[in-house]
Formats: sequence, structure tokens, C-alpha cells
Amino acid sequence: MTADILRDGHDKLAALLKYRKAEETSWRSTAMRHLDNDLWGGSFIVDEVGRYLFVIEAWTDHFASWRDEAEKKHIAGQDIAVELIEGRALVAAAKTRADAKDARAFDAILQAIDTAAPEDRVALLLSRLVANFVTRWPDRGDAVSSAAEFEIIVGREAARFAAWYEMFPRSQGRSPGRSASFDDCIARLPEIAALGFDVVYLVPIHPIGRINRKGRDNATTASPGDPGSPYAIGAAEGGHCAVDPELGTLGDFRRFVAAARAHGMEVALDFAVQCAPDHPWVNDHPQWFRFRPDGTVKFAENPPKRYQDIVNVDFYNPDRQALWQELRDVILFWAGEGVRTFRVDNPHTKPVPFWEWCIRDVQTRYADTVFLAEAFTRPKVMRLLAKAGFTQSYSYFTWRNTKRELTEYLTELTQGPERQYMQPNFFTNTPDILPKILQEGGRAAFRTRFVLAATLSPAYGIYNGFELCENAAIPGTEEYLHSEKYEYKVWDWDRPGNIKAEIAALNRFRRENPALRLFTNLAFCDADDEHMLAYVKQTRDHSNIVLVVANLDPFAAREAVVALPLERLGIAPDRRFALEEALSGARHDWQGAHHRWRIDPQQQPALVFRLTPN
Repeated sequence: MTADILRDGHDKLAALLKYRKAEETSWRSTAMRHLDNDLWGGSFIVDEVGRYLFVIEAWTDHFASWRDEAEKKHIAGQDIAVELIEGRALVAAAKTRADAKDARAFDAILQAIDTAAPEDRVALLLSRLVANFVTRWPDRGDAVSSAAEFEIIVGREAARFAAWYEMFPRSQGRSPGRSASFDDCIARLPEIAALGFDVVYLVPIHPIGRINRKGRDNATTASPGDPGSPYAIGAAEGGHCAVDPELGTLGDFRRFVAAARAHGMEVALDFAVQCAPDHPWVNDHPQWFRFRPDGTVKFAENPPKRYQDIVNVDFYNPDRQALWQELRDVILFWAGEGVRTFRVDNPHTKPVPFWEWCIRDVQTRYADTVFLAEAFTRPKVMRLLAKAGFTQSYSYFTWRNTKRELTEYLTELTQGPERQYMQPNFFTNTPDILPKILQEGGRAAFRTRFVLAATLSPAYGIYNGFELCENAAIPGTEEYLHSEKYEYKVWDWDRPGNIKAEIAALNRFRRENPALRLFTNLAFCDADDEHMLAYVKQTRDHSNIVLVVANLDPFAAREAVVALPLERLGIAPDRRFALEEALSGARHDWQGAHHRWRIDPQQQPALVFRLTPN
């Protein structure tokens, strides 16, 4: 990190970067170095998951100031006898601050100064040896520290690099008209693992309310046998800490978590802070909710949308402390069951102070907990949630389709201030969002969007059905036709036209190439066609370089000359390099910066290469 450090006058400065784990009481420190003008820089190694605090402390470096002036006078041929007396006094003062071992070294230095010939005395006092000893024991009498303690949150690698697979547990079976069980979900895990996913994300698994239950296609009245929306949480069987009996028991869920772990995956749960009207909290804690003048609980609305099957808690009710603690305890409950990743539903509609407190408290107990903010909202609110503690965030990638849109948005995310604190998760689709590009572009669009999501961001996700290129929508909307939010589904996971092989191959390529584990290492390449997008990612030492060339037009073949940034990649213009294609394994030998690609979206709409200098 860097800081501007300055004071009046010409005196020299010194600075320390002091840091500690949040739970520690003593500070460790490392020296900062002057970079340019008044800019100083420093760094420290974070070797554990958790929260670190750091402050910057600076003071006048009296010996360095003396040494600078004395050296200039000596070079100019001026008499510095008095200055030598001042210098010796500064060395003697440093001795009083030293430990016993260095104090003995100071005695030897002082004796050498006192017995040296005049010219040798000058050389000794101005030497780097003496300066180094004095620097180790500085006079920090006028030291000042930064007004605030700054915080760094260190997460595990899965907080930055992970492929998510979102699914409705009740739709993982084979029997029409009935819910799947956790055993059915366990049976699907080998396939999901083979596709290369790291996280299996489940929409809410809790009992579903019966009051105002939604029917098929979001009908306001449910027919017998309609399961309702899993986001209408809570019924007689329990609330946020209970499991829908149709899925199984808490013990069955534990077996599912263990099975996922055995396949190298972890389970993420949806944390939706909302209730069905028959959630136990409504009866047990009515003060947590708002009621209308007729005595009925106020259901959720986002005009003109109405959610009759959902009621929201009142975060600022007189008993809010108990409510906040109860919500936190829900997360702690599932963390105790082995869940370390939570996708939070609509966090931007809840108080930021709640998230600041809740996330900090949970991570104090479970430092490896990951929180993903599902906040498709205004940019500043999204940034605020990231600063409040959310590990990852949904993004606008879902709606960025053109070359200009993608280039501008990714440049903002990877080069702007938010690169320091915001980790986007590029979901291609969600149960609520079937983007127009997927509706209209068909299989080619699905393939392209997958490549973009999986290579532009280290963290990305798909909602089940994406691998089948499911794109049937309610006309004029981004809603899925016959959405599984309101009914049981039985999927043919091997139906013709699926892109499972490509997903598995690219996820394997992601794991093999460290450059794709990073986000801010993105660089776009010039391509002379508005529908052709090209970019590179590389590790800092150039040992791993990935090149992607994509045709953003799902309807027509496009051709462009792409200019590779060879200097950035550490490749001389006359040096040959190899390109190995991720999906086909084909190899090509190239030389020079400019190369022409023609991409037919019906064949392979995006090309992903590993670039290796010969």
C-alpha cells in the first residue's frame, strides 16, 4: 500500500507500516520506503485467513537530515567540525535506545569516531554502516500515526476463484409432479463435479409457506400439489433453520454436504431475509413485522410487482436487536452444519449497518465464510456492500453484450478504484434472469457467454439448465417460461444440444492456468471488427498466458485482425510462440503481433488459447 507522507521544511522522514491480526493486541511493523515526490510505499505478508489492521506511523529522521546536510557541506569544501559534533551526539543518543547487543556495537562506533583522524571521522559518521545502526533505533519523539486503523480482509482462494452451479434441489429427480430429495441431489453430484464446478449452490431449502402460496407460472392461487416458491420461507414445520420435509431431514442435508465435499465441492446456501405469512416468527415475534390497519401482516411489494406469499421483517422495529441476532444465528446455524458460503438475496434492500455487523461477527467465528451479494442495483450501492464486507458481488455482466459494453465495464472493474475491494461473480443467468442475448442467440450465444464468464472473471456461475441451452422465456420479459420457481421440474440432463463437454473442458483449463485465477490482470487487444473481442490474461512472471478471441455475434461469421500486446506479454517481436487451443487441443505456431481470425459462431464462437513462447 502507498501513502502521501510530508511535513514542513527540508527535514528527512521515516515511516513504518504497522499491522496485526484483528484479534491480536501487539503490532508488527515493516519499514516503508520513499517512492517518489511525497509518495511512500510498504507491504506486509498476510499468511492467514481473517482480518488484519494496519496503520502508518511517520516521524522526522533527525540523523538522515543531519547526514544529508553534512554531506552536502563536506562535498562543497565547507568546514563541518561543528556538524561532526552534532552527528556524534545523534549516534550517542541512538545508543540509549538500543538493546544490549547493539549498545555494545555503538560503543565500538563511538570509540572509533573519537580516535579517528579528522578525515576518517567524517567518512565514518557519513558511512552507510553508522546510518544503518542509527536507523534501527530511531528517535520517534515526534511520531504521528494515521488517524484511522485500516482494515484488510483476507479470504481463502475460493473467495476469489470458483465455478458455481446453482440448482433447485426439488428439481433434481426423475419423477414428474413431485419433489426430488437430497438423495436425488447426491446422485447428481458426480455429474456436476465432472463438469468442473467448485460450488453447488442451493436455492432455499426450508419449509415453504402455505398462506398465499403461489401456483404455477406465478399464479396468485395455488392448485393442489403446487409446491410454491422456495423464497416464501417458513411454515408449521419450521423456519430458516429447518429443512423442507419434501427434501428430507437435516441429517439428509448433512449427508449431501459430506458427499459434495467428497467430490471436491462445497455447498452454498441461499440466505433470504424474508418470510412466508405462516413463518413461525410472525406468530412468535409479531413486533418484527409490519401490520396493516386491518390487522393483517403487510406482504412484500415492489410496485407494480406484488409478492403476496412473502412478508419482510422490519429491521428498525423496537425489538431490532433480537431480530438482528436471530438472523445472524441463522447463518451461524448453517455454518455449524458445514456451510461456509452464503449467497445473500437482495442485500441492498436491507440496512448496510446490519451487514457490517453480521458479516464481521460471523467471520470472527468462521473466518473462511464467503458472502455473495445478489444485488443487481445501483453501482454505488453495490460498491458500498462490498466495502461493508461482502466477499463477492453479482454484476452487470449479465447484460453487457457488445464489445464496447464489455470493454468499458471490465476496464472499470479491473482498473478502477473498486478493484481493491470488489470481487464480481459473473453469473451467466439466474432463476430470475434469462437475458435477451440467450433468448435470441440460441446455442451459439450460450457458448460465447459461458467462455466470457469463465475467462473474464475468476468467479462465475451458471443456473441449472444453462448447460442445456434452456432459453424459453415469457414473451417480452427475462422470466423463464414455466419457471421452476413455482413448480417441480424434471430435466433431461443429456438432452441433445447441450454444451456439457465444453463446460467441462473449459473448467479444466481454468484450473490448469493460473492466469485465469486472477481478475485485474486483464488486457484487451485491438481487433478491427466491432463484433470480435480479444483479450489476454497473464501471471506476473509471464509464465502463464491465456488468449481469448470471441465472436460476439451469434448469427454470423466474423473476421478480424487481432493485435497481440507482445511487449506486455514479454515476447520479442521476432520470437515464435505456440498457441494451444483449450477445447480442441489444436496447436499453432505464430510469430509477430498481428494475426487474422475468422470465427463462425455455429462451429466454435470463441477460441481460448494457452500461449507459450518457443
